[in-house]
Amino acid sequence: MTVAAQAAIDPSRQEAIKPPSRLLLLAEVRALWETGAGIAMWPLLQLTPRGDGHPVLVFPGLVASDTSTGILRRYLESRGYDAHGWGLGRNMGPRAGVEAGMVKLLRELHDKDGQKVSVVGWSLGGVYARLLASAHPELVRNVITLGSPFSGSPRSTNAWRVYEGVSGQSSHDPKRMKYVSPTPPVPTTSIFSRTDGVVAWQCSLEKTGPQSENIEVIASHIGLGAHPAVMYALADRLSQPEGQWKPFNRTLLGPLVYPNPDRT
Repeated sequence: MTVAAQAAIDPSRQEAIKPPSRLLLLAEVRALWETGAGIAMWPLLQLTPRGDGHPVLVFPGLVASDTSTGILRRYLESRGYDAHGWGLGRNMGPRAGVEAGMVKLLRELHDKDGQKVSVVGWSLGGVYARLLASAHPELVRNVITLGSPFSGSPRSTNAWRVYEGVSGQSSHDPKRMKYVSPTPPVPTTSIFSRTDGVVAWQCSLEKTGPQSENIEVIASHIGLGAHPAVMYALADRLSQPEGQWKPFNRTLLGPLVYPNPDRT
């Protein structure tokens, strides 16, 4: 593991992680181009592996709704998955009823056909995904997060003030994060970008293990949900037969698409 990765995971050094620079925050306008690229490459993305039809639950990021994950869910449906939004309106943080609503939906999707549910979470939605997987591993097939801050200081992002304003809660939430930060007991993938303008990339680094990994892409934070490299990786990860998880092979498309996440 690199020095950078160790610093990101070491609790004694997490407070030193700074939020992304103003330049990277301004560069979030790239999301418009990334969305266009995802749409333009739609025909090529149909060549990715098809799934087995199992349910996939997709959580949106902070202050976003299911509209923000529409392209991503339509893509997953085109690959044969039973994709669902969270159906809880805008994501204003874990306010009253939100966590119970997520658990209810997770159980309903599982009980519908008796299949475990893959959970995909974008930004804050990934925090929820990890929380659910840790609390209910018997219902979750795997977890994939997109630019999610599941480690480090909550102030290592450019969104903590927004979070506190809309949720009415402190961004410092050790009671909840003690279930989020450890690797969930299911196959876990963190997709992140070092050019993320909202979340410090170090806060999205997973500790690699027998069923956990990091996939680095070159993307903005806001564009992750429609970026073609993200959609390809999602299709690859979700298509794996249950119980036969293997790490992502980033060499197929090369370092210009998937850089080495362990580099310094």
